[in-house]
Amino acid sequence: MANSKYEYVKAFEQPDVLLPDTWIVVRIDGRGFHKLTDRYGFQKPNDRRALDLMNAAAVEVMKDLPDLCIAYGVSDEYSFVFHPSCQLFERRSAKLVTTIVSTFTAHYIYQWGAHFPGTPLQPPYLPSFDGRAVVYPNARIFRDYMSWRQVDCHINNLYNTTFWTMVQQGGMSNTDAEQELKGTVSSDKNEILFQRFGINYNNEEEIYKKGSVVYRKYQLEEAKPAGEPETAASAVTTRDTQVSRSQQDKLKKLRRKAQVVVEHVDIIKDEFWDRRPWIISGKPGKLPDDV
Repeated sequence: MANSKYEYVKAFEQPDVLLPDTWIVVRIDGRGFHKLTDRYGFQKPNDRRALDLMNAAAVEVMKDLPDLCIAYGVSDEYSFVFHPSCQLFERRSAKLVTTIVSTFTAHYIYQWGAHFPGTPLQPPYLPSFDGRAVVYPNARIFRDYMSWRQVDCHINNLYNTTFWTMVQQGGMSNTDAEQELKGTVSSDKNEILFQRFGINYNNEEEIYKKGSVVYRKYQLEEAKPAGEPETAASAVTTRDTQVSRSQQDKLKKLRRKAQVVVEHVDIIKDEFWDRRPWIISGKPGKLPDDV
């Protein structure tokens, strides 16, 4: 770029490079989705079409960005995770966040018609998302973040399922249902669902109770016996994150060959991570024989 007397304005740009050797989580949330869900008649408490659309957009983001190692979504929220070894955009926060948000939004809008046929998007009710980047210093804390989001999914879904059942099947007003649920715990809500409406919450679909996990599929490995000192969550070290650019390019090519899958499983227990060590290690596993 040619020099000019105006180039001094570049000095006002502030560096926003994220800490090295840390897990980067970019979490996006729908903006004004309450109005959007009302405008397009989303079903309460869960609309499977809307969740499938969120997951479809997340899968495309994972395909577009092989640096991503896992993503987790619930409702109108998605968390996309970069391994500590990631050097995409020199780890600049704004670039990572805007790329994730814009790519996700583009695919969400593009695939809207496939999930909501006959319901075209119309201004001013257009979907948009905001995002932020947070770094976590080690795999244990990163896993705690993922566990937090899944626990939050369960808590919110149990409440929403109980609330909307009381309103839709019990004929209660929103205000009365909200008032009755104040101060209740999980066992109280389960009791309301079962005793009044014959609903066993355990039989609800897993996608509603556990959310959606998106990752690259390799051959599952045997879980370590209970009591072994090292788990997949603690196996990665700072030394492991020092990967040259040529090695990163090679890893990206290998990751692109893997199928991106969506599952609705427990990510709080060790088993999920121990059987999928490539998520924590950042190194691609062995492709399934059928690929």
